[in-house]
Amino acid sequence: MSERRSAFRFWPEGYEALQNLNGLVERSGLERDLPDLVKMRASQINGCTYCIDMHSKDARMQGETEQRLYALSAWREAPFFPNRSGVPSG
Repeated sequence: MSERRSAFRFWPEGYEALQNLNGLVERSGLERDLPDLVKMRASQINGCTYCIDMHSKDARMQGETEQRLYALSAWREAPFFPNRSGVPSG
């Protein structure tokens, strides 16, 4: 059993729901880097070390830079994250 799946061994419906959500996000048309960064940031906020490790590895495998991963907790101020909302930052 994979490490990720073993985390849900007592709640298989939760694992299936997350897999379905992940598939939906992948088909959404979002830039490829954004979902990994969102997952990692959510893990930083909720304090899950296991998930931070997992999502940072996933992001690196997708080509994410160390610079952006290190600065993710301050993404609003970092000049290397594009403003996708169209709302001026500051």
